[in-house]
Amino acid sequence: MSPASISFRSPAADRTLYRALALCAGLVAAILALILVYLTVASASLLVADAEAGGGLWQTQWSPSAGVFGLLAMLVGSAAVSVLALLIAVPPGLVLAIWGRFFAPPGIGALYRGTMGLLASIPSVVYGFWGLVVLVPWLNRWAPPGASLLAGALILALMILPILVLQADLALEEARRRHLAGAMALGASVSGTVRRVLLPAAAPHLVPAVLLQLGRALGETMAVLMVAGNVVQLPDSLAAPIRTLTANIALEMAYASGAHQTALFASGWLLLMLVTVLMLVARHLAARVARGARDAT
Repeated sequence: MSPASISFRSPAADRTLYRALALCAGLVAAILALILVYLTVASASLLVADAEAGGGLWQTQWSPSAGVFGLLAMLVGSAAVSVLALLIAVPPGLVLAIWGRFFAPPGIGALYRGTMGLLASIPSVVYGFWGLVVLVPWLNRWAPPGASLLAGALILALMILPILVLQADLALEEARRRHLAGAMALGASVSGTVRRVLLPAAAPHLVPAVLLQLGRALGETMAVLMVAGNVVQLPDSLAAPIRTLTANIALEMAYASGAHQTALFASGWLLLMLVTVLMLVARHLAARVARGARDAT
């Protein structure tokens, strides 16, 4: 292509692009705000009544027929299965990302990343079905009834692992592009460079990536619904069946009405607040780790 054939954008085109991007960003923010407003309005009566009554939503019992709408057991179940999934997925995810980027043969590494992308695109219901027909019966042999907190955590870990690997791979590739040549020029080994240079440099991107996957695990519905047992109780062991907030909404929204429906909206509001807090924490930690990395250099 000759230089004469290259067309540069005019300032007017740049302004148009900026306005279009600002409009798209504003629409996304407006949609999120509308969802928050709708959930708040739909659950306001129960939230206000709960505050006046002294915390009825924070009971462990869920019995809509008796007018008892305790969300605590399901909130604890949601948090427990998500955090456990993260603890299972993060170490192998980082190891696989490091291996695929720095130690795998070039052809194998590219094939491996493509496979991770394929795994990330599989619908959650497929993971749930596999867990229901394979994982749950296998766990039942060792820790009945099989459908449990552990089964839900394993399925969630399998679901978030590919995305976590791909996000870690992108962060490590950016760190490699910036720092690998200099470290190798100083005589550092590949393993030493990865451990002492590249992982710290990629940490500002790795930390929010991990928390984003925690948010995704909290919002997952079908896979957990199929393998976790759906018993409303505080889990006392890894083998205990649980019900998450998302599974509860999916199971009961079709026939809920009145205060029962309001309680389900309150569940959605609580989840949205929890995920929002996670996103804010992720941004704060990313900025803090980035400042620490800059100060260290």
